[in-house]
Amino acid sequence: MDLQLMAPVTLSNGEEVMEQEERPFIMANTIAITPKELKERCIIPSFADNESTISHTNFIEAVYLGAQSWLKHETFKPPKVRVSHPVNGRVPGAMGKPAKFLTEQEKTLYYERMMFEIEIPSIRDTVNRNQLNLTIGGVRALNTENLYTKKSEEKFKVFIGFNNLVCLNLCISTDGLKEELRARTVSEIVEETVKLVSNFNAPLQLRQMAEFGDEFLSEHQFAQLVGRSRMYQHLPPKIKKDIPVVMPLSDSQINMVTRQYYHDESFKKADEGGVSLWSLFNLFTGANKSSYIDSFLTRGAGSHTFVNDLQIALKEGSEHWFLQ
Repeated sequence: MDLQLMAPVTLSNGEEVMEQEERPFIMANTIAITPKELKERCIIPSFADNESTISHTNFIEAVYLGAQSWLKHETFKPPKVRVSHPVNGRVPGAMGKPAKFLTEQEKTLYYERMMFEIEIPSIRDTVNRNQLNLTIGGVRALNTENLYTKKSEEKFKVFIGFNNLVCLNLCISTDGLKEELRARTVSEIVEETVKLVSNFNAPLQLRQMAEFGDEFLSEHQFAQLVGRSRMYQHLPPKIKKDIPVVMPLSDSQINMVTRQYYHDESFKKADEGGVSLWSLFNLFTGANKSSYIDSFLTRGAGSHTFVNDLQIALKEGSEHWFLQ
């Protein structure tokens, strides 16, 4: 399959453009790149035995093909791709040449980390007055591969979840995440993608997120949560392992959640104080956009697990370490 099937919008003059994103699905140190640019400009790293890795382009194609084979009659939008950690090089003929005199043909480039998402707008729902579109995608982080050995299974991450169109926050759960997909061939990635998509319980995740809107944290409880979250990062391992739920965000991200509690246009605290768990979840997924590509999905799924755990505790009236 050719990525042209999923190509971004092409203008009448032949210029390729990306869909405009007011808020990218991930920020951190990433940049947007078109599938065409990824395919034509970037070299493909090899293992020590000169066997090629599975390229970023082939990975995107495989996930697209796997999802499309299961969701045959749905509408797929072009992939949005973001990359980070560029690895620059040069062809042998340009050895010793000053960098400022290199031509484009003499430069080589690949990106160590890549993430993409593909929206499926024909599968959508409204949760707490926010439209959510089904979204699939994946992450590739070549820093987890040992390219100095012979070719072996390569590691990928694949996800399916919902994109909140109000803020372009990605809402995923552990059920929608294959965190360590190991594959030697593209066909194995297609196979694993089909398994993930076919087993994903979309109504369950939508119901869970809708129920987030039924429970609220008072301002005092939110303050307890912020304080406990900062304490959590510094707990001795012996105490931390006895806490049943993991705080997925870093200290700096908790700071972002706290700031947006007062300033986010869509999810800030209510006038009378306090915040719904739906708003808290979106404050978490918003702060997660500052994560590096390789930790983004883990923290995203962890945010869903964490807020779901809070929701159960509030509903049952049971104690929760982060609210004590």
